[in-house]
Amino acid sequence: MAIILFTIIGGLTGLASRLVLPGLRRMGLVSMLLVSIVGGVVGGMFAATFNATGPLFVPRPHNIVASVLGAIIAVGIVYVVERRQTEV
Repeated sequence: MAIILFTIIGGLTGLASRLVLPGLRRMGLVSMLLVSIVGGVVGGMFAATFNATGPLFVPRPHNIVASVLGAIIAVGIVYVVERRQTEV
């Protein structure tokens, strides 16, 4: 259940980043959604690894925050790499 939540959070973060970062217009909407979904799932899983008593995919507040941060970091990395490629 939590992996679906992390996927939805990543997708919503990708849509929000599409509105905030104008330089990502060259990247397609589907590509941006995939990058942010992967970032959201990885961020949620990363936070869940610090919870040694429970399963990996648990929708807890710190996992949700880490999912959002993971998606933002993934989109930010793509944004920086894309800007450097256009400058060269």
